[in-house]
Amino acid sequence: MTTNDWLADTRTSYDTVAVNYAVQVRDAIAGHQYLRAALALFADSVRAAGGGPVVDVGCGPGHVTAHLHELGVDAFGIDLSPGMIDAARRDHPGLRFEVGSMTDLDLPAASVAGLIAWQSLIHVPDDEVPTVFRHFHRALRPGGPLQLLFHVGDESQVKTQGYGGHPMKIHVHRRQPDRVATWLSDAGFEVEAQMLLNPDQEASQAFLFARRKPYR
Repeated sequence: MTTNDWLADTRTSYDTVAVNYAVQVRDAIAGHQYLRAALALFADSVRAAGGGPVVDVGCGPGHVTAHLHELGVDAFGIDLSPGMIDAARRDHPGLRFEVGSMTDLDLPAASVAGLIAWQSLIHVPDDEVPTVFRHFHRALRPGGPLQLLFHVGDESQVKTQGYGGHPMKIHVHRRQPDRVATWLSDAGFEVEAQMLLNPDQEASQAFLFARRKPYR
């Protein structure tokens, strides 16, 4: 499968489910104390590093971007799916959202003070992850914080239906935090902390809190 194949499948799938997905996640952060705490920590890290614009990569319908904005962060969102960007602009008309891909992140070097990617890396194949992290490193200012949220596991699956019963064709890659941390280190990041959500359940998720090394 080529890069264009999985990107096209992911884009089409999320275009198809955008409206239903936006409804499903609208209150997800408000109802989850650990998600709120992680975003508050990220916002504090951005301010401690001097502040500035923050990008939410794989922003979906913009709920994370909007929450960061409510925390006083100058956040904007980028997503592969035009349908998701339409939903984000509709639900959060005062914020900036753009169509784009993390595999070819169209941001100037050292242009963002922080970068967050929640549940978007899960669709990127292993061999593309180092390229994505190089783009993240280039876009972030030295010392800028990075926060990732992803599914934990050792397998990949193809999701064929979701969010209102609509057809989808997306790969979902579950990964161990240590493996993602190694990729980050190789790309010039320093991993500062890890956190597991629901570690005893099959649907476990992991946060990685990292920072672009100031000297690389």
